[in-house]
Amino acid sequence: MPSDGPLGTSERESSPYVELDRGTWASLATEVEAPLTLDEIEQLRGIGEHLDLDEVRQVYLPLSQLLSLRVRAAERLHRKQEEFLHREQPPRTPFVIGLAGSVAVGKSTTARVLQQMLAHWPAHPNVVLVTTDGFLLSTAELERRGLLNRKGFPESYDRRALLRFVIAIKSGRDEVAAPVYDHLTYDVVPDEHVVVRKADIVIIEGLNVLQPARVREDGRSGLTLSDFFDFSVYVDAATSDIRQWYVERFLRLRETAFRDPASYFTRYAALSHGEAIAQAQQIWDTINGLNLAQNILPTRGRADLVLRKDRDHSVRYVRLRKI
Repeated sequence: MPSDGPLGTSERESSPYVELDRGTWASLATEVEAPLTLDEIEQLRGIGEHLDLDEVRQVYLPLSQLLSLRVRAAERLHRKQEEFLHREQPPRTPFVIGLAGSVAVGKSTTARVLQQMLAHWPAHPNVVLVTTDGFLLSTAELERRGLLNRKGFPESYDRRALLRFVIAIKSGRDEVAAPVYDHLTYDVVPDEHVVVRKADIVIIEGLNVLQPARVREDGRSGLTLSDFFDFSVYVDAATSDIRQWYVERFLRLRETAFRDPASYFTRYAALSHGEAIAQAQQIWDTINGLNLAQNILPTRGRADLVLRKDRDHSVRYVRLRKI
């Protein structure tokens, strides 16, 4: 598992990762300009997120080029394998990228930026983003099972449905549907789906997408989501920083989305500033922080690439698994 800070010389030599500081990573981009406008960047930025043209150019441009290289390599490998099998070449199955990280770390922004940037490269214009939130059990079902305060933990998802969804994508089905989640109502939207149609790349973003397979009662391990990923990214930061970002985001939502009468969290809109901070810290310490420590952070070492953020949300360095 990657350490929390930059690796020393001896650690780098024994690590399965190549560690690159921001400047070195930025120099790897072969294009000068990032294919996003300032308006597009503004639309992609999450609440409280640090995302500007420099961040896109220095961090996400080389990352999108690396991923594009991997997609094209997978296409070549597909052709060679079909030639080896003496089969007519069916279309290659979509290249699937798993993207994991804590609540409030900025993984949703990372996923949206990657989707837009990867779609700009002509070799793979159809890039679909699916969040695992849609596979959460409904609020009613979570209440029935006594899991409402465990929302986001692995057991709060319909894991079989999520696994079937990814298997269907990697089986080459023309259309695969995923349920949709509404953050305002804090629930899955009945009878609403996002449909993946002949995608070149599918990004699957969620808290627990790098979870290892569960061990069954008979001691055997089943399949897990990451078995079907072609590449995986973990968005990382110091836990103390993520906790602060969560509180800051809660305060911003208290002034905006929480004031919508349709919001599940409308009761928090009337809290004083001090009460809101205390409420956010309590939610973090008993739910989101616990989930990070127990379930999310332990999966960091399973990622192909780790984006390590600094206190201001900017990416400080990158770790890439060696091949």
